[in-house]
Amino acid sequence: MPWPAALLPLAADTPDTSTTLRETHQSVTEAASFIEENWADWLYLGLRILLIIVIAGVLRSVVRKSLTKLITRMNRGAEAMEGMALGGLLVNAERRRQRSEAIGSVLRSVASFLILGTAGLMVLGALKINLGPLLASAGVAGVAIGFGARNLVTDFLSGVFMILEDQYGVGDKIDAGVASGEVIEVGLRVTKLRGDNGEIWYVRNGEIKRIGNLSQGWATAGVDVQVRPTESLPHLREVIQEVADGLAKDSPWDERLWGPVEVLGLDEVLLASMTVKVSAKTMPGQQFAVERELRWRIKEAFDAAGIRIIGGLPEAGDEEEAVDPSASVAAPSAMANPTSPQSLATAPIPQQPASGGPRITK
Repeated sequence: MPWPAALLPLAADTPDTSTTLRETHQSVTEAASFIEENWADWLYLGLRILLIIVIAGVLRSVVRKSLTKLITRMNRGAEAMEGMALGGLLVNAERRRQRSEAIGSVLRSVASFLILGTAGLMVLGALKINLGPLLASAGVAGVAIGFGARNLVTDFLSGVFMILEDQYGVGDKIDAGVASGEVIEVGLRVTKLRGDNGEIWYVRNGEIKRIGNLSQGWATAGVDVQVRPTESLPHLREVIQEVADGLAKDSPWDERLWGPVEVLGLDEVLLASMTVKVSAKTMPGQQFAVERELRWRIKEAFDAAGIRIIGGLPEAGDEEEAVDPSASVAAPSAMANPTSPQSLATAPIPQQPASGGPRITK
């Protein structure tokens, strides 16, 4: 059946198949030519970025593992020395552990930031991205964050330097100005102290301007003994020296004393008393216990030797001697002398004698 003429497509409406194929072939040829020209550069860029990422990951892993092994070795050395003589004093395992962990955390974070940051910049440079505006924006953002969180940055930096310099650690007795007590935790931002009454102080590291560590080095125990000025000084020195020798031989005072107990001499001489100064170098934090024990033993030795410490109970004969003999004597008075002007001025006026003259009578 023949189609109607109206339904037959016109020649102008029929697409040119040869033109379409020619354009498609040209596009494919250009794409293939572009790929053929640049595939080597793309492959080189991809391999370069992959190599940068792999090297950064491997280097970061090696550095972190090395730091972890170093920290573990430090902790093992502290635990090994803790059981030795004076190990608990010279090496505090908890203090060393916290300090090493804090230092390790800081070093790991710094290493990761440097390695990954450098790798990121190298990847952006390989992609031919202009890093100038990016670095400028990062600098402005860093300045803004620094101004907004300056207290936090100050606390963090102060904590890092305190830990690196080992200014104090767990178990130390410190005076931080704003608070004092025993250190129970050291952090990068806050130091935790326990006061003498059991309270816990949270002190920001940036607020600490000066630190007095009472647990480092050695301490001094000082005892002042007040006796009567009539006591024999050689006898006093002999009695105190016997007490010092006995204290240095007894346990546990032989370990707490780091030097001989010395009689420094007379610290003060008054009319009613004189003060003898006794001093000893002790283990840090043990000076108060040594002072109390010294006072105890010196008091017992003085009682046995008949030496009385000023401020104690008075003896029976001391009260009479203490009374001033002139206290019962009245002060001299001018009225006691009958010939003195004062006595004459208070004498009664004598009466006139009766005369033989006339008298008036009723």
